[in-house]
Formats: sequence, C-alpha cells, structure tokens
Amino acid sequence: QHYFIQSNLRVNEMSSQGLLRAIIIGPPGSGKGTISDRIVKAFKLHHISSGDILRQHIRNKTELGLEARKFTSDGLLVPDHLVTKLMLSELHGIQDRSWLFDGFPRTVAQARDLEQNYKIDSVLNLDVPFSTIVDRISKRWIHGGSGRTYNLDFNPPSVAGKDDVTGEDLIQREDDKPESVKKRLELYAEVTAPILDYYSGQGKVKSFTGTETNVIWPHIQDFLHEKIGKSDL
Repeated sequence: QHYFIQSNLRVNEMSSQGLLRAIIIGPPGSGKGTISDRIVKAFKLHHISSGDILRQHIRNKTELGLEARKFTSDGLLVPDHLVTKLMLSELHGIQDRSWLFDGFPRTVAQARDLEQNYKIDSVLNLDVPFSTIVDRISKRWIHGGSGRTYNLDFNPPSVAGKDDVTGEDLIQREDDKPESVKKRLELYAEVTAPILDYYSGQGKVKSFTGTETNVIWPHIQDFLHEKIGKSDL
C-alpha cells in the first residue's frame, strides 16, 4: 500500500526551489544526534525525528497514534504506509522551510512513497567505523540509583567501578555490552544498506567518514554551506 498526495506533488516541487530537503543516516553511537543539533542551529533546518513523531502521536492519542499503538504495544514494527503517513503529516505546515529527516525513511518502500510527494536533495551518511562505536559505547557505565553516567575514557569515576557520590558499584546496561552493541550495528547495516543503495543510485548520498564528531562536523558544515548558503556559526 502506498500513501501519497498526488495533488501536492507539483506544489512541493516548486516550493522546494532554494530549500534543502535532506536525510541524515548514521549508526547508533555515531554522534548523529549531536550533528543533527548542530545542523539545526547553524542552518535553521527543521529537524524531524521519526521516533519523536511516533511517540508524540501515541502520547496524544491521535488517529494515527492509536493505529500505530496497535503494533508497538505488541512489539511489532509499524507498517511502512503508516510510518509514511505519520511523517508526511509533519510537513504540511512547513512547505517553505528546509528540513532534515532523521530515522526516516527506513525502507525502500518508505523512500519511494516519500518521493511521490517531496524531492530529496541530499542524504548525509555518517560513516563511523563500527569498531570505534563498540569501543565508545562499551566504555559507558552508570550508577543504577541516580542514572549518573561515566565513560572510562572521557569521564571516568574517581575510583574504578564506583560512583563518585555514593561509592556504590557502577553497572553496565545490557545494551552497552560489546556483544549487544555489535548485534545492533549488524541490524543497522542490514536495514540501512538498501536505503543507501537506493539513494546512491540517484547520486544523492554524501558520506562523511571519521571517528570523532568534531572531526566530521566541519566537512558537513562545508557541504551544507555549498547547498544552502551561509550559516550562523
């Protein structure tokens, strides 16, 4: 099932002149959230996160949210056509703004439905080595009672394995253990590869390779300067 608004196609194509419609893709732990925040601040793009939108609709018990909850409550993925409806619903009031999709599209079917309505200009792909991400996340430890977070490289506890405030033992979340991180990254690669192939075939993917956000960011900034002009930084 495909969801699109054919009558809006010409309007959206014309209104996109001088605007940027972009997608950011990156594995968990790649710094995607930080980079998205910097893009929003520097270039005034409207950031649209699929996870945020889904939670908002479910929380507000909208028609689409109630429909989505039927799947999420059973631990199932929300179907492509419903995800597309949710995301396109966010674009109706911002026809004259540049925007950045985060977490959408996740499948080629979603990408095709999106392009029935909006022309995508660029896909920003954060190419951070998986080994770097596993090392970074697996060094994260927390104090269970307070949620205080430590990183063995950047913010280590004063006493190894102990919370600075209470002296209690630190724990590592299951999701932060190396094997769990590797599984999440393998799933990411499996899901994302078709999307990257789809947009690469259109010449729209720009990859940024590096191990640190502060190293990758200037290259993204230069690229966006060329696309949409001077930023506020």
